[in-house]
Parts: sequence; structure tokens; C-alpha cells
Amino acid sequence: MVLDTASLYFRAFYGVPDTRKSPQHPPTNAASGLLDMTARLIRDHSPGAVVACWDDDWRPQFRVDLLPSYKEHRVATGHEEQVPDALQEQIPLIEALLVAAGMPPVGVPGHEADDVIGTYATICSGPVDIVTGDRDLFQLVDDASGVRVLYTARGIRQLQIVDEAHVIEKYGVRPQQYADMATLRGDASDGLPGVAGIGEKTAASLLRSFDDLAGVRAAAVDASSSLAPRIRASLTAAADYLDRAPGVVRVVCDLPVPPVPDAAPQPDLELLNAIGEEFGISSSVGRYLSAISAL
Repeated sequence: MVLDTASLYFRAFYGVPDTRKSPQHPPTNAASGLLDMTARLIRDHSPGAVVACWDDDWRPQFRVDLLPSYKEHRVATGHEEQVPDALQEQIPLIEALLVAAGMPPVGVPGHEADDVIGTYATICSGPVDIVTGDRDLFQLVDDASGVRVLYTARGIRQLQIVDEAHVIEKYGVRPQQYADMATLRGDASDGLPGVAGIGEKTAASLLRSFDDLAGVRAAAVDASSSLAPRIRASLTAAADYLDRAPGVVRVVCDLPVPPVPDAAPQPDLELLNAIGEEFGISSSVGRYLSAISAL
């Protein structure tokens, strides 16, 4: 099981009440919520190993160089993402908690957690469950390799199991075509403009007809192809964007990461219990320890 850690702790921050007695007490809802989510995932799915993937760089320079608008709207000042102070304050606690829980966060300089996830999904010899709220990772789904997404859009208790059939039914494309569809369609949340006049349904239809982005672009310059004049003109006008965007949308799958763990998490009990007591989250620690003890 590979965790899109930031996706989970953001969900925890906004979904778990902040029960501090006063502003002088440190916030813990994202940290305790993340631990509770992980306990639930382990209890429900019994993974043989868990990797907490980390954003060493949430807006990598190589993606910005390709497409300057990438996540530009999320930047507050300089290169800092707009993160609530009460969440930002918990990041060191979350890192310490993951280390103590036996799931030290894995990040790679200059890359996002998506790329770390993609690498583990590629190198793991057995089935992989990717836990995320990010649809971009649907591109990694592969029934033959046992890679699926546990999609958190409706919460940890109502996970959507995303396999190839789900992607095809929901989007009309195969998982291997998902990144090309996202490139054509665009994604305002990531600052991807897409191709003017091409939405999700049109993008899917083009990929069903021409297989991949290269096939769609070849059809655009082929006067004998069946492309409508409007679509042909839009693709031609977006040529520069289409040269650059695939390198932004496609997940990197060949990063230097630690080996796939060969066992369930082995917590540092003394440290984990000490953190639980110091920050008043011993109940969450107890639920996590109970979950991994059953593996």
C-alpha cells in the first residue's frame, strides 16, 4: 500500500475537528487524523507493507519549466504553497509520527509524491494499492500488474476501488490513455489550460479514435483524417502546449527510491507512545498499534 500522504493529511485537517482547548495548544487534527486513516486502511485491507510517499517538491522546477502555469495559482509568495498555518505547524509532527510508526516518509528531491508513487507502483512485484484523492494517479492503474487506486473522494470509509473497468466506465478511456485525456482536457486545479474547445468527452472520443496523443496530433495534420475542422484548428493552435504538457501530466516512474519494504510497519513503540502522550493523541496511537498488531 502506497499512501499519497499530503492528500490524506489535507483531508484529515479539513475533516477532523480541531479540539484544542486554547490557541496556545499545538494543533494535532491533521496528524491524528492521518494516523487514524492509516489504521483504518490497514485494518480493512491488510497490506503486506506500507509506504508513505512525500512531496519533497510540490511544484517541481522541471514541470514549471515545461509549463509555467503549473500550480501557479497555488503560490502565495515566492515558491510557497498556500497552506493554512494550523496545518503547516503540524508538518514536523506528521513526519515524526510517520517515522515512529515505522513508515518513514519517502520523497525524492525535485519530485512530487505522485512520482514516488509511480515508481513504487512500477517496481513492486506484487499487487499495489494507491491511496489518494488525486485522479491523475488513475494513469497508473493496471489490472495485469495488480495496481489499483483506493480513491478517497468520499472518505476513507467509502473508498472507491478504481481498476481498469472503473476508468473505462467513468471516463471512456483506458488507464494508459488517462494522462493524454487530462492533457487535452486540461485541469484548472493544476494550472493546465488544456486545448480550447476540447472537454473530457471530446478528449475521450479522440483517444478512442486515434489511440493516444501522438495519434490525435498526427490526425490533426492529416488532411484526409476524419477530424472536424474546429477540432483540427484547436489542436493546431495548441501545438506548443501539447509539446510541453505531457511531461507535466505524466507521472515519473523511475526514481531512485528505497527498496519496497518486505514487511508490515515496525513501529518504535517508545517513541510513538511518547509522541502520543506529549501531543494528546494517544487514542490515535492506540488504534494504529491495534491495526498493525493484526497483520
